[in-house]
Amino acid sequence: MRKLPGLTLALAGWLGASLPALTETVWKLEARSFPFDDSSPAHPVDYHPLDHATRPWRLCILYPHLKDAYWLSVNYGMVEEARRLGVAFDVFEAGGYPNLDRQAEQLKGCSGAEFDAVILGTVSYDGLTPLVEALAARKPVIAAVNDIDDRGISGKASVPWTEMGAAAGRFIAARHPRGSAPVRLAWFPGPTGAGWVSFVEQGFRSAIAGSSAEIVTTLYGDTGLEQQVLLVEEALDQRPDIDYLVGSGPMAEAAVSILRARGATDRVRVVSTYLSHAVYRGVIRGRIMAAPTDFPVEQGRLSVEMAVRALEGRLELAHAGPPILVVTAETAGPAVVEGSLAPASFVPVFSLAPPP
Repeated sequence: MRKLPGLTLALAGWLGASLPALTETVWKLEARSFPFDDSSPAHPVDYHPLDHATRPWRLCILYPHLKDAYWLSVNYGMVEEARRLGVAFDVFEAGGYPNLDRQAEQLKGCSGAEFDAVILGTVSYDGLTPLVEALAARKPVIAAVNDIDDRGISGKASVPWTEMGAAAGRFIAARHPRGSAPVRLAWFPGPTGAGWVSFVEQGFRSAIAGSSAEIVTTLYGDTGLEQQVLLVEEALDQRPDIDYLVGSGPMAEAAVSILRARGATDRVRVVSTYLSHAVYRGVIRGRIMAAPTDFPVEQGRLSVEMAVRALEGRLELAHAGPPILVVTAETAGPAVVEGSLAPASFVPVFSLAPPP
């Protein structure tokens, strides 16, 4: 069983038993053999996070957006870890993946003397590279979640998005091996140009290449729910013979409602390429078949912890992230919720003051 921050209390409640507190926190992570090379082999790591920061550092944190629950869960992990370590932050969100210029201006703002380090969830793989390199000459830059050109970054808290796509693809390929009856997929990779989309697509297409599954339509678009509703409707109108809708969390969320309204829930299956609150509910209710999770809460925690380590000269592991798990009705449970999803009552925190 995965050991996650705070998991002892969650499991104690779940099992109806009182468990003793852990004397030392251990995060179960995977590190790349060659830092910043997602294609290099991964190896398991028992990661011992810092107990406390030596100073109330202030972090400048950039997100692509806060349109869906995925980045809300990243934000929750960052809030929890910043409070635990005793550091402050300010969050700036670009409003969506098309807004490279806006994020560039926000990154320039991180150069101010009030900020000690930067955590960057980028909207583009290499669109910010010159700015990152210039900023990194003065303060640490930690990449969070989304893949990025490694020039200038001090650390990276992420998982390979190629593997996220491949995990979803392998789930479908296992159900429909070569030689079985063919199935038709509508594929929704995400927004064109976003750093993670090409990697997800590469992994997914590679994973289904040897199966009886065929992508018959591909629709790119921003991961806002409204846009994904339009894309799902378009796919179903164009191809009434679709067997699977596969794509982002907001796509899967939209698909559940649309299929129910069309009376097609039992005919068209849904697979998500990542986990969100709505996707998790869909999985446990049998409306969404599967969704890999990269444990965004954990990634948020790790990025803050790595930023503090970089500031204090204690960054020993430059590139790591949680192991990916494919969540189904059989694998869902408290450990998945703890590491993947912000509590239902959580609202975004854009500014966290230093401790008194």
